Amino acid sequence: MSDARYTRYLRERYRILLGYTGLIAVLVGVLILSPCLLLPAYPEEYVLAWGLAAPGLSLTVVGGFLWRVCLPRGDENLSRQEGAVVVVLAWSAAVLVGALPLMSIGHLTFTQSVFESTSGWTTTGLSIVDVTSAPRLLLFYRSVMQLAGGAGLAVIMLSALAGPSGTGLSAAEGRADQLVPNVRRSAKLVVTIYSGYVFFGCIALRLAGMDWFDAINHAFTAISTGGFSTRPESIGFWNSPLVEGVIIVLMLLGTINFVTTYALLHGKFRAVGRNGEIRLQTLVIPSMALMVFFGVTAGLYPTLGKQLRVAIFEVVSALSTTGFSTVGYSNWNDLGWLVLILLMIIGGGTGSTAGGLKQYRVYALYRGLLWEFRRRWLPRRCVTEPDIWVGEAHRFLADRELRQLAAFSFLYLAILSLGTGVLTAYGYSLKESLFEFTSALGTVGLSAGVTAADAPGGLLWAEIVGMILGRLEFFVIFIAITRLITDMTTLAGSALKED
Repeated sequence: MSDARYTRYLRERYRILLGYTGLIAVLVGVLILSPCLLLPAYPEEYVLAWGLAAPGLSLTVVGGFLWRVCLPRGDENLSRQEGAVVVVLAWSAAVLVGALPLMSIGHLTFTQSVFESTSGWTTTGLSIVDVTSAPRLLLFYRSVMQLAGGAGLAVIMLSALAGPSGTGLSAAEGRADQLVPNVRRSAKLVVTIYSGYVFFGCIALRLAGMDWFDAINHAFTAISTGGFSTRPESIGFWNSPLVEGVIIVLMLLGTINFVTTYALLHGKFRAVGRNGEIRLQTLVIPSMALMVFFGVTAGLYPTLGKQLRVAIFEVVSALSTTGFSTVGYSNWNDLGWLVLILLMIIGGGTGSTAGGLKQYRVYALYRGLLWEFRRRWLPRRCVTEPDIWVGEAHRFLADRELRQLAAFSFLYLAILSLGTGVLTAYGYSLKESLFEFTSALGTVGLSAGVTAADAPGGLLWAEIVGMILGRLEFFVIFIAITRLITDMTTLAGSALKED
């Protein structure tokens, strides 16, 4: 292909990419506007509505223009690299425009607003907003961000599209595994299951004792494994075994791969029982809860019921990367901190709303390690591969996939070390810094008290980078930035030649 033809091709492709970015921008704009639906219930907050309406309407108009003008009226499939570009552009717009209501209504600085917006869209849950004085519109807006971020902006868009846009967008959103072969139908099923979870959560929390506002907000942020709360004490405000039980169920539902949920809903219990992530959760949650109980909570809280409730709840919250809490950790010993850090690193299921390194990678590397030991005892000519179950699929792990999983895990731990070093440089202890950046990178939201409104701006930006890298899983961002730089350089060079 000649340089001129390739330049024309690039311009056409970026026109399509801008069209898809505009479509997601429309979705984000509508989501920013959605808290205004509460105005009839809270008329005293009408004066605040413009802080949501202005950025929401502006993004909707701009996105609608790009969608109508740039996206052709045909079926346009996107490659994974192109999907990565769209997702990174769309998430950047969501974070930056989504920060504007936090500046106007929450009276936060630019850095604080971008931090809170990033924490919302990435479903992290670290927060610097004073929820005791925040208006209802702002609290609901934070929950809406997490609800949409958990489902995935591209996945929601795909479920509403009239034509297929390929696997590029869903793969870039971290959901390469499809429930059914058709991408759009798979996205619709994900949104349907997700909506069912939310409906169940709202009703269950209301029956458990929350008022409707709290029930809706916490259902949004529990299913999305986000962790934003309307109370400064988080779930500990209610001190209710029933509320905690419902939240635990919602957190577990949010952390299970949608492919596994789809198999479960179709009665394929045997396939679910063989699933590697389910087996890992079945082992990790009870063992870690017992460790926390005997090593931490048994000596801290007055009753056996409280000791057990805290141990189970905090373990599930950390592993699911939700970030709700019922107690503070300042009086926990180092064993408790270590357990929570390890759980936050492991994280939730692949293709779920959770973050972290992901249970699939941990279990697959474990299977690969066992296979490596067993292979030493097998004849040289024996050909074997480690296997793992995902949903209904029985997969064999080739050396190439194991190398990719190991490389990703190494990169994850390297960035975790770097981010921990940055926080330590601001004067925090190694234990606090490791806990806080593990929470940010794993999009968890549990805090050791480092993240606060008076935290240094550089620290907040380090956590912002960690949250974005953790949500979009490194390679998507690296691929998108590399593609953008390469293509923009080509287009700029072509423009100079034409001049």
